Amino acid sequence: MPPNRPRRLLDRIGAFGSLLCAVHCALLPLAIAILPSLGVASWLGAEFEEAFVIFATGLGLFSTLSGYRRHHALQALSLVLPGLLVLWIGVLYRPLHESVIPHAIAMTFGGTLVGLGHLANLRLNHGHVHDATCVH
Repeated sequence: MPPNRPRRLLDRIGAFGSLLCAVHCALLPLAIAILPSLGVASWLGAEFEEAFVIFATGLGLFSTLSGYRRHHALQALSLVLPGLLVLWIGVLYRPLHESVIPHAIAMTFGGTLVGLGHLANLRLNHGHVHDATCVH
């Protein structure tokens, strides 16, 4: 049976988005200095960040929980869940959210964990073979 393409696509989107988020967060201190002069600072505000964390949470949980039901390996979830926790702390914990460098570090770390979790889930789903020994 071929791998489920929608699941693979979700993991690829999740990995790309999470790693893009990590790059965004790593570059945020530089962006804060440059973007006001370009007039696009509002694009990267708190609302965008909160919306992205909500989206990452939904996609990450759906994708990795679906994958877990398929492959029964905890590697992807063990990366995604702590990553999401760090992202939510970075968004909701005001002292961290208001400190530019620590916030950027936390969000970069969380986004990287979520992205790596999606890549692990993609690998685990792709490596799962349905044959006579498969119990699923």
